[in-house]
Amino acid sequence: MLNNQRIIPAIGNFQDLKVFLSSDMVYGILMNFQLAQLPELVLEMKKFNKKVLIHSELIKGLSSDEFGAIYLIQTLKIDGIISSKPRVIELCKKRQVIGILRFFLKDSISLEQGLEVVSKLNPDYLEVLPALCVDLLPEIKEHVKCDILMGGLIRSKDQIANCLLSGAIAVTTSNKAFWLK
Repeated sequence: MLNNQRIIPAIGNFQDLKVFLSSDMVYGILMNFQLAQLPELVLEMKKFNKKVLIHSELIKGLSSDEFGAIYLIQTLKIDGIISSKPRVIELCKKRQVIGILRFFLKDSISLEQGLEVVSKLNPDYLEVLPALCVDLLPEIKEHVKCDILMGGLIRSKDQIANCLLSGAIAVTTSNKAFWLK
């Protein structure tokens, strides 16, 4: 579904958006923008035949609940949403847009609870953060049916390669140095 794109840019400003639009990558994540900026940004991305993923919890002024998701899906016609909220992911599934459940690993309890949520929810993708938890990826893969993305605190190409070798299908990153080939 992500066109075998191994790096998914997390775009948080207009300069980074220009870099993404001039790239051959298709999927990009919008975050850290204001709600009022989204219609123009989505149109611009669509003009360049890009697929728009929105990190619903990182858009200023957007309610990060189902009502915010309905706005993104119905009004802006986005391609997918990243959220840590199961109800948002359920809505994505009903509305046939990509639902990426964001999963933070803080400790063993968050791992256990997160795996329980993922198994019930069955999102399109699971984004595991931080990528420093790559050693847990084989264990996570045993318990989930969806493909896994990794993100957060990515600082090197070796780290990206390690995530991919460990079973992640892609890495999300805001560091545009990793977007370029």
